[in-house]
Amino acid sequence: MAQILDGKKVAQEVRSLLKGRVARLADKGVVPGLSVTLVGEDAASKVYVASKDAAAKEVGMMASTHRLPADISEAELRAHLIAQNNDPSVHGILLQLPLPKHLPEDSLLNLIAADKDVDGFHPVSLGNVMLGRPGFKPCTPWGVQVLLHRAGISLKGKHVVIVGRSNIVGKPLANLLVQKAADADATVTVCHSGTRDLARFTREADVVVAAIGRAEFITGDMVREGAVVVDVGINRVEDASLPKGYRLCGDVHFASVEPKASFITPVPGGVGPMTIAMLLANTVWSAELKAGIDSKHDPFQ
Repeated sequence: MAQILDGKKVAQEVRSLLKGRVARLADKGVVPGLSVTLVGEDAASKVYVASKDAAAKEVGMMASTHRLPADISEAELRAHLIAQNNDPSVHGILLQLPLPKHLPEDSLLNLIAADKDVDGFHPVSLGNVMLGRPGFKPCTPWGVQVLLHRAGISLKGKHVVIVGRSNIVGKPLANLLVQKAADADATVTVCHSGTRDLARFTREADVVVAAIGRAEFITGDMVREGAVVVDVGINRVEDASLPKGYRLCGDVHFASVEPKASFITPVPGGVGPMTIAMLLANTVWSAELKAGIDSKHDPFQ
């Protein structure tokens, strides 16, 4: 039976460490400021933004959420983001995705100042990740990396198979884990919907990361005995037997994979809490840089 990789527990550890760093910043008269922009009424995004707001306030940060109408024009949204760039009390800016279809995500994300890109999606941030240089790391991939490292799972020389090639998870995670570092140094294969005989790759993996956005896609016959399995997905599946009429599940079929795995993340309670914790870590680090404090980016270093 697999050991559970408890993202809630590790995320709480991260927040506890960040509290101390926020207190040191307060001694210098600095309060880390996180600005979140939510466009429209996407239900999942509203829940997620509320969780970010609560976590930020828990560690003593200033969190502000700007709720903008779904029909906002591109020009209006650009002006709003530029104002956040120019606000000295804001150390981190997050534009919650997805955006309404009439708004160009890439150009708007690129508009966020690189030194406030705490979501880690700016080309400068992603370039630093690829090159192994210091910089903001995309929160979900970094959360996966920290969760594995805190569990004592060495990736050195291991074969990590990532199922999913998104710009949000798959691609940046591959670049993080291939670096020559204590919490990386893996051999990485990226698979996707067009991969032939995908199960052949996942069965060879020491670590499988499922981030393909398909409910319960990775099944027990697709992983080898003793594999580490990380489930990044979160999907809503109809279930008439439940009061809400649906249940949440990941991209991994937990019931068939868990008996074979050595470690596995639950959904919810695995990667999700880590994403928020790493967003806070990026924001605190940004505030420290602007305050002239020499600190480590990783909260556990």
